[in-house]
Amino acid sequence: MVRAPASSPLRNLPGLDSAWSHLLTVPDSSGGEHRWHVLDNGVRDPIGTLLCVHGNPTWSYLWRSLLAQAPPGWRVVAPDHLGMGYSERLNAPRRLAQRVTDLSDLTEALGIRGPVITVGHDWGGPISVGWGLAHRSQLVGMVLGNTALAFPPDDSVPALIRLANTPLLRALVCELTQTFVRGASAVSWPPLPRAVRRALVAPYASAARRRSVRDFVADIPFASDHPSREPLEKIASGARSIDVRVLLLWGPRDPVFGEAHLEDLCSRFPQSQLHRYERASHLVMEDAPTFAADVVQWVDDMTHCARVSTRSARDQQSAGDRTLASSGTPAPAPALCGRGSALSERAADRSTAWVDRTGVTVSWATLARRVDDLAAGLAAIGVRPKDRVGMLVPPSADLTAAVYAVWAAGAVIVVADKGLGFSGMRRALRSAHVDYLIGTPQGLAAARLMGLPGRRIAVTRLGGLNRRAFGAEHTADGVAALGRSMARPGEPSQDQDCAVVFTSGATGPAKGVVYRHRQVSAQLALLRSTYGITGQDRLVAAFAPFALLGPALGIGSTVPDVDVTSPDELTAGALADAAAAVDATVVFASPAALRGVLATAGDLSAAQRRALSRVRLLMSAGAPVSVPLLRALGEVLPEAEAHTPYGMTEVLPVTDVSLAELDAAGDGNGVCVGRPLPGVEVAMIPLSEGVDPKLSRSADDSGTGDGSASDGSGTCVSDGGLTSQAGMTGEICIRAEHVKDRYDALWATERDSSSVPGWHRTGDVGHLDTEGRLWVEGRMPHVIWTAEGALTPVGVEQRMERLDEVAAAAVVGVGPLDAQAVVVVVVLARRHSQGLSIRFRRRNLSTRRLRGAPVQLAPLELSDAVRTAAAVPVAAVLVASRLPLDIRHASKVDRQQVARWADRVLSGTGSPRARHA
Repeated sequence: MVRAPASSPLRNLPGLDSAWSHLLTVPDSSGGEHRWHVLDNGVRDPIGTLLCVHGNPTWSYLWRSLLAQAPPGWRVVAPDHLGMGYSERLNAPRRLAQRVTDLSDLTEALGIRGPVITVGHDWGGPISVGWGLAHRSQLVGMVLGNTALAFPPDDSVPALIRLANTPLLRALVCELTQTFVRGASAVSWPPLPRAVRRALVAPYASAARRRSVRDFVADIPFASDHPSREPLEKIASGARSIDVRVLLLWGPRDPVFGEAHLEDLCSRFPQSQLHRYERASHLVMEDAPTFAADVVQWVDDMTHCARVSTRSARDQQSAGDRTLASSGTPAPAPALCGRGSALSERAADRSTAWVDRTGVTVSWATLARRVDDLAAGLAAIGVRPKDRVGMLVPPSADLTAAVYAVWAAGAVIVVADKGLGFSGMRRALRSAHVDYLIGTPQGLAAARLMGLPGRRIAVTRLGGLNRRAFGAEHTADGVAALGRSMARPGEPSQDQDCAVVFTSGATGPAKGVVYRHRQVSAQLALLRSTYGITGQDRLVAAFAPFALLGPALGIGSTVPDVDVTSPDELTAGALADAAAAVDATVVFASPAALRGVLATAGDLSAAQRRALSRVRLLMSAGAPVSVPLLRALGEVLPEAEAHTPYGMTEVLPVTDVSLAELDAAGDGNGVCVGRPLPGVEVAMIPLSEGVDPKLSRSADDSGTGDGSASDGSGTCVSDGGLTSQAGMTGEICIRAEHVKDRYDALWATERDSSSVPGWHRTGDVGHLDTEGRLWVEGRMPHVIWTAEGALTPVGVEQRMERLDEVAAAAVVGVGPLDAQAVVVVVVLARRHSQGLSIRFRRRNLSTRRLRGAPVQLAPLELSDAVRTAAAVPVAAVLVASRLPLDIRHASKVDRQQVARWADRVLSGTGSPRARHA
């Protein structure tokens, strides 16, 4: 093997070390020989080899990040197929079977003996799997990017690929022009850097050098009599017998390989671990910045036989092995459905279980009977345990009955609410791979627009024409009628999955959170004991997912008349009407919804005020709740004790605090969320020890850290850095029986979040005080890493919001990590903004907007006041007309968007004419 000459074009390609480039002549099975180009990091006596196989029309440059970040002791070899990249050009086409043999010839010449992990992408996927089947004794693992081993029967091949495969266009698009070559990188968004796009097409400058690009396309075996069809089918069939570990890394925005191809891969490799990079397209290793790091981590886990998962770590510890940070233990967990559940215990009860927004009232007896009928009917039409059922029904009696029927049938509900927006719901539901969809006509119409898979069930009666239009095979009434003559399905196990619930998407693409029956049951027990909930309580849930738990808690429930995408539009009248409908004693609402209630309280009638005066408990979660807001709500809900439970989609509740306790705690650095509840442990990974800002996965995911454990005594008890020491700021970690089971189709995110065995890393930052109370100071991606150390934003924002002039504030970091400058963006209180708003209008032509919000640099007097209140060095103070908020809660500030905008403004690219005041 010889080093490529110094004049090699590879010397100037970004991210590629020309020392990796080698040329070698390899004899082939037919007695000839060929010149290969290979990228090889040259590790001698390796632990193992990563054999990276590219597809069409790419080349080995695709794997440069893996070569640069190679696992310690591992050799990384990335060849160019014959006819591709900088390998020898061919005079005749090379079929799939010959490509597999070629790769075997090359690995023999390179002295690769194993252990080997193959890494394949596109057409390199089947070639790498074919190599693995021929070298089973060497193969220890497989990594597959966007690829396919078969043509799923219900999958339609993209029109562009079929078009490119027609003989006339194949030559024009793939050989005579660079259309196909350049198109491979053109689908990435945002666009790849120009230098990278040039590098990807560099070996294909002439038609002669693109001949194999054409031949690769011609070798796609669409037809059953194609010469490569049988070899591909043998590879696809043989894949089911491969018992090594498999990692699937997928870009869902791929216009070539879709969800059907991914489902087929998952079925062939049931042992696989999957991570979806929701923003990535076909070139997943280019689009996903952490692709190489995730492969390296997976290999490292395999090497050390230390796969970390929340589930296995939790299963290895019994409740008796734990020393809990809080006093007491949770009450026994009730079942969600079936024997022992609240719904079954009230099956003969004629009192109200649910009231729809339309005023339709459903009794416990009616609800229980409907659930039984639907569950038996679902089983009769083919719903099986572990099947996933997407719910496209607004909060209603129909939704409540459907959810509990799915659980009783042993299946799994998939919940992605309208707050995610159309594209967010589409991304979420497609990622969950639903088997069935239950929806209203509007929901089923949306499902068709989203291109969702799954058999359809309409919750309302539909005529024949409408049923065909919406693709509905059944109606809920029809399923229930069928179920009346059927035996009820067997009781689901507490270890079965019961729900995939998507996060709000406030800090990145929404993540699917998987719960088992036992975890939701533990949550119910904790809610019941913490808030003294009994069968005499009734619930108004202004946050729809929370309303679904009402029947499991055994309490009558309803939701107010408000769009879930606009919680801030909830009025006091709508809340009061909902409370009157069920004679409510408990209200659950987000801070945004409560602000809307407070703003419209003056419109309440005497009857509506009486309805609200019967509420004994007010709960608000989803975002920080201010003390002034809770105190002001005392006039609207005079008998309600205000509580703000802290938690997240992955675990709720974690802590709880009342208004009286907030008053006692006073001001501090962050938001006080109270003490851990019984059965819940809270500890920190200190920012100064266990967290590297450069390891943060994304806006939505935390980085990695060392594992350790806490004895709950308030002292650091291990060398891993996990501590419950008072005053120590760090990433908040939770251990409890009701923590989620795992993230769905997000292997890397789950691995990161459970990297401390037995604990869930929340991505929130905070500290415990000397009284054992938890204070939340922000999110990990929002920490500002200054030259002096880490700065959390919430405490600084709170100090500035105490200024009369400031209605809201966001604190962000601008500049390189470890040396970020602190920038403050404020929204002025209305009484102080009149003069400035005139200047906003005059400056509209010379300033950028933050999602429609005019912005400008703050006047000197305001800037000085903000800097004094902040009590930390502030590089700049900017003023906006509003701050961007998340959709679901309308309360969380999107600090990362603010940071991007501030960076553009201060660098001169966002507001070129702005002057410092």
